[in-house]
Amino acid sequence: MKHAVSYTLIKEDPRSEARRGVLHTPHGDVQTPVFMPVGTQATVKAMKPEDVASLGSEGAHILLSNTYHLYLRPGHELIKKAGGLHKFMNWNGAILTDSGGFQVFSLGHLRKIEEGGVFFRSYIDGSGHHFSPEISIDVQNALGSDIIMAFDECAPYPADRRYVKDSLELTTRWLARCKEHHKDVERQSLFGIMQGGVYKDLRAQSAEEIVELDLPGYAIGGLSVGEPKELMYEVMEDCVPRLPKDKPRYLMGVGSPDCLFEGVERGIDLFDCVLPTREARHGRALTSHGKINIKNAAYEDDLGPLDPECDCYVCRNYSRAYLRHLFKSEEMLSSMLLSEHNLHFLVRTMEKIRKSIEEDRFLEYKKEFFDKYGKF
Repeated sequence: MKHAVSYTLIKEDPRSEARRGVLHTPHGDVQTPVFMPVGTQATVKAMKPEDVASLGSEGAHILLSNTYHLYLRPGHELIKKAGGLHKFMNWNGAILTDSGGFQVFSLGHLRKIEEGGVFFRSYIDGSGHHFSPEISIDVQNALGSDIIMAFDECAPYPADRRYVKDSLELTTRWLARCKEHHKDVERQSLFGIMQGGVYKDLRAQSAEEIVELDLPGYAIGGLSVGEPKELMYEVMEDCVPRLPKDKPRYLMGVGSPDCLFEGVERGIDLFDCVLPTREARHGRALTSHGKINIKNAAYEDDLGPLDPECDCYVCRNYSRAYLRHLFKSEEMLSSMLLSEHNLHFLVRTMEKIRKSIEEDRFLEYKKEFFDKYGKF
């Protein structure tokens, strides 16, 4: 059976689990490891699609959109009528849509979980809705994304072991239903999600159960949900070897520079996170020498670039003083420019990571990066 998405492993780092590959999708190849900008509502906040496509020196070729949000507004049927998510948002690259599971489960008292699915209330107007594995697949089929994610339950941290075990077993049963319901495998590829919290034996159980379904790719879910980073790294290190070597591995919801390097070192291929645009809206910029807060008085008359080592459009054309002025004046251009810089910074960093793997110097590059960047 031919799948819409496949993976080619090109190079492995001799001194770590880092690896260089290519993700082949119906909307072009994606070089991995890669950071995916997040376009929750069919837009990367404060960015035009063509600007997202030109990030870094090679461009961003894949982004993530949110099934839950698009289901509620404007509705998947409208997007289908428009020709699918790619046409609706004028994006020519690949798209991964999450299943809506994480958003539904983050609603807390506004939802009720059953074997059939989840009943929840809209955060927009309080209206009642029901999501099941089948409905999630139907919505993602209508959206037409290249990679669709299985509907899962993301257990919180901390969580009782019994709860986590029941949760991952429900996720496995839901995954089987997702696979059964998803028919057009040559147009869209379904990825499974490993759960199990911070319990390594439960992670092993989850991995064994989902890998048995022989899907085109797999994600590690349920991390970066409040646990200490060192614990996340420890669990991740145990998770990755349990996933097939010839399939892409996706760490969900993680994207700070330290997590990108630690994830790549452990064999992760895909990452996503709202961090770069969220930080931008709060006036914070990622630079070669660490994160800076542009609203600080120290930048009031600083006519230098945001990051002297950055070659992005923002750093080539605007000063820290101007960016501070925009932020203090609450001008929307502040979010636009800082978002473009932050995304460029992460996309460019991933390009350099890929090159370092090709040259057998990933660990050296990691040290060089953090010697300048410091702690996140």
